[in-house]
Amino acid sequence: MSLSSAFSQTSFDGLPGWGEDDHLAAFAAFRRSAFHVPAKPYRTGSLGVAFDAFAEAYAEARSASPADRSEARSFFERHFVPMLVAADSGGAGLVTGFYEPEVEASPVRTERFTVPLLSRPADLIDIDDNSRPAGMDPYLAFARETPAGPVEYFDRAEIERGALSDQNLEIAWLADKVDAFFIHVQGAARLTMTDGRLCRVTYAAKSGQRFTGPGKILSELGEIPLAKVTMQSIRAWFKAHPDRVDEILWRNRSYIFFREAPVEDAALGPIAAAKVPLTPGRSVAVDRLLHTFGTPFYIDAPTLTAFDQKPFRRLMIAQDTGSAINGPARGDLFAGSGDAAGEIAGVVRNAAHFYALVPLGLVNGVRR
Repeated sequence: MSLSSAFSQTSFDGLPGWGEDDHLAAFAAFRRSAFHVPAKPYRTGSLGVAFDAFAEAYAEARSASPADRSEARSFFERHFVPMLVAADSGGAGLVTGFYEPEVEASPVRTERFTVPLLSRPADLIDIDDNSRPAGMDPYLAFARETPAGPVEYFDRAEIERGALSDQNLEIAWLADKVDAFFIHVQGAARLTMTDGRLCRVTYAAKSGQRFTGPGKILSELGEIPLAKVTMQSIRAWFKAHPDRVDEILWRNRSYIFFREAPVEDAALGPIAAAKVPLTPGRSVAVDRLLHTFGTPFYIDAPTLTAFDQKPFRRLMIAQDTGSAINGPARGDLFAGSGDAAGEIAGVVRNAAHFYALVPLGLVNGVRR
């Protein structure tokens, strides 16, 4: 497989702000992937950045301990060549933000805590082109197993009306339906339990239907101008219209199921699709069908200042994905955990240029 024409070679000197970045922080995130891949390699994305071409860089990352930013920068410059990634639109790409919410939760239902987070039901099965019944939406990757064969799974409205209430799937109970919804959107959360525990829930599966964001719905209804749609503006609208929460949320048919996971390092996020803990400000979610997990991306988003009050120019590592992350120049930046991270992630929607750091041996189709 050769490199896609979506890539065009440039130089490190041509990357805006490259010399000012903290390459040591990016190296730490890259190194986490390096320790994961011997057990389970990443699949190669369709744009042709072959996973096995990372072998030399991963091997050095597992044994190296750069002393400072300069040494870390040299590591990336030795092993990779920067390639500008063309957006489908022909213009700039797009970055958004995500984070790990932290909310109070109860291990049991109470008068205050009435909104459950559910584990994966036993009758939820994975399906693909070989097992999907004729006539079922080809988008669906999950279904409900029945004696008559797989059928589309219950959607959000059906589940929240009680379709699964007799299956003892409740992991924890929250006080607010909107908090629960945004945990579904983010795919993970830290839960401060009323019994004193700190635990984490992470994505386990989903009902399978397409995701429809409330921001898009509210914009189409004329409730919030599209340019002003942020997590904060959506939350404010729900707070002002509590009687319409179900009306809007149920138009998003997708429903997420979770599993419990420990919080082993409070400084890191949840273990995501690339099977390593996410690093705040250094992990990025990409289109996994196009890109190869573990790929470093230098992202230049000059209008984005939410992270540190200056233009966002950082080396990030591809370590997650998402159903809304589609296209070669599309990324979701992990901002961290808790309310402060949410304030950052909720306002990120900026034009950006993406530079993939491609292993040196793949350039011009010649492996070293």
